[in-house]
Amino acid sequence: MKQSTPTIFLGLFLVLPLAFGDDIVTDSAFLFHICSSFDNYTAHTPYASNLNQALDQLASNAPPSGFGLSSVGKDNLQNQVNGLALCRGDVSSADCKNCVATASQEIRERCPYGKGAAIWYDFCVLKYSNTKFFGKIDNRNKFYMWNLEESDDPAAFNEQVKRLLTSLSEKVEATRNLYVIGDVEIKASEKLYGLVQCTRDLPSGGCKKCLEIAIGELPSCCDAKIGGRVVGGSCNFRYELYPIVDAQK
Repeated sequence: MKQSTPTIFLGLFLVLPLAFGDDIVTDSAFLFHICSSFDNYTAHTPYASNLNQALDQLASNAPPSGFGLSSVGKDNLQNQVNGLALCRGDVSSADCKNCVATASQEIRERCPYGKGAAIWYDFCVLKYSNTKFFGKIDNRNKFYMWNLEESDDPAAFNEQVKRLLTSLSEKVEATRNLYVIGDVEIKASEKLYGLVQCTRDLPSGGCKKCLEIAIGELPSCCDAKIGGRVVGGSCNFRYELYPIVDAQK
């Protein structure tokens, strides 16, 4: 499948028509979506009914822990729907619920009658497919985001970014939620902040492997950029020169 066109964040992550400046976003901003299947379904069919049930289940079972899976129609693989929802590790259950509910509605509007799709917000990701994807690293649904401003010392900055993200990726599988944040001082009174997270369906070793692949895409995504993200269906990272979440303030 041809890779979707990357989304670019301008300045301090500006996505037209919304702009956020330096401050941490306090609501769940829409980031991107991918209609990942060439197969379509029609209204009032078993697949349509199963999709509605699967998305309803995710809206119910994901918020308490920040992660949920659903699979509806197991008795008929042709109409089976598999879904996943993950909220960012610091997001409250209430905000998670709102994000997943919004995602489940908007994904059907952005990818009408598609048998597979993924949608991302600042607070959550939701995806579904007619194929069984649980436990597999998703390298198909992926996009980049970056700050247009560049470091005045690209080589040194690139190495600092890679070192921080690699350090976080090595810690993530020891955590319950496969979510780690961290920071490092890169010069006097200036810090580099990072965040890594994986979906919790990945097997042991899968999260680190997913993040290794994502971090390996830094030169393609974010070479010398002072902020950036690689965001996928199974894992993501972000780095900035300002706190990304409240816990880093």
